[in-house]
Amino acid sequence: MSVLILGGTAEARDLAVLLQEHGLRFCSSLAGRVARPRLPVGEVRVGGFGGIDGLRRHLTEAGVTAVVDATHPFAAGISANAAAACAAAEVPLLRLERPGWAAAPGSGGWHWVDDHDEAAATASRLGRRPFLTIGRQSLDRFVGPLAEHHALVRVVDPPEVELPASWRLLPNRGPYSVEGERELFADHGVDVLVTKDSGGGHTWSKMAVAGELGVPVVVVRRPGPAPGVQVVDGATAAAEWARSLD
Repeated sequence: MSVLILGGTAEARDLAVLLQEHGLRFCSSLAGRVARPRLPVGEVRVGGFGGIDGLRRHLTEAGVTAVVDATHPFAAGISANAAAACAAAEVPLLRLERPGWAAAPGSGGWHWVDDHDEAAATASRLGRRPFLTIGRQSLDRFVGPLAEHHALVRVVDPPEVELPASWRLLPNRGPYSVEGERELFADHGVDVLVTKDSGGGHTWSKMAVAGELGVPVVVVRRPGPAPGVQVVDGATAAAEWARSLD
């Protein structure tokens, strides 16, 4: 039994702990897009596979017998490659994905959008001092529509795109408290929050503060799961799935 965890999330790290406790052989793979990632227990590889064919070759050459895709809910490209590679290599695949916020308190009043372009256009209409928590890789979609706005941008690593002079960059990994988010909203005068449906509790505090202050929230919907792939929402269920294959 050899499990490949496509990781980079808290759920992936939790799963690594459980697999280690159960005595299963596993390796966690990180994309390498974060400068100082939080590392899981056990064996770790960093870097891409070279697309679908590269991942398929890795599964065969490394003797992988099961894959758990525990990447970020918005890592759609990696998830699609995993589904295709596992199907080609006939390796069982499970998707481990934290629950989203679609049913969360206040979600019915949020502005749900399908992509970052729509999020930028919506935010530009709703306020002048947006708080962007959409990750550094999508910031280029907001630069044009929000060039004249006073945006607060929170990221883990510095973005590669040049930001408007009126924007304020806030490098911060978290975790975030309600008290800290409340102070941040007040200091910047946040009048619209823009985020993705990342789900979970790690970044929920900003949503809670926006709700209590009546600040409009723009949320980018998650991409749909790969067809035919089983999905679980917790590390315990993923570990039990892996054990059932042993």
